[in-house]
Amino acid sequence: MTVDESQARYVDGITRLLPGGEQIRAVAQVRAGGGLTPAPPPQPSTPPATGGPGFLGVLLNVLSPNITFGRADNAVDWLFFGVGGRGEPGSQASVLHQAVTVATKGTGLRTLVLAVTDQRLLLGATAPVGLLSGSAADERAQADIELLGSVPCTTVTARFGRYRLNWKRLRIDFADGSWLSFHVPLADSGRPLREVAAALSAG
Repeated sequence: MTVDESQARYVDGITRLLPGGEQIRAVAQVRAGGGLTPAPPPQPSTPPATGGPGFLGVLLNVLSPNITFGRADNAVDWLFFGVGGRGEPGSQASVLHQAVTVATKGTGLRTLVLAVTDQRLLLGATAPVGLLSGSAADERAQADIELLGSVPCTTVTARFGRYRLNWKRLRIDFADGSWLSFHVPLADSGRPLREVAAALSAG
């Protein structure tokens, strides 16, 4: 195992997710790529709504700053953040990105963690903590990682490099043609992401 020392605090949490005999090769704390991302997986059909939004609904739509405008919003996302992933609804990238979205929309702050073992690529999220949580709570959260998804190493490829203004970006391509990206802040070391890419390239 060649886990960067700065990421060692996540090893125990990842190890608890593994069956006996599976070995960790690399671990990295990451952020999900922003901008345009894969569409969510198909959802069970729901009955169509009856009637229009009414006068009040229309008025709120006009006044609300949180209204989304479909293609216009997509254009803004692309302009400022680029492309964070691609994939058809239900693709591997779509499923994993939806899992990230659900995990990070709950209460509390959660950290995303990528791990590579001798068999799989895993994506997990630490237990939620409060904004002003102490070091003890942070340590417990780092050791309590929820598995959001995993894929065999043989079905993915990865490359580390620059994207727009971010020099520390990891792109993961899946066998179905979809892909997702992850990054770290510019102030952080890119070594953990390089180690993830190297571990996946090693097979």
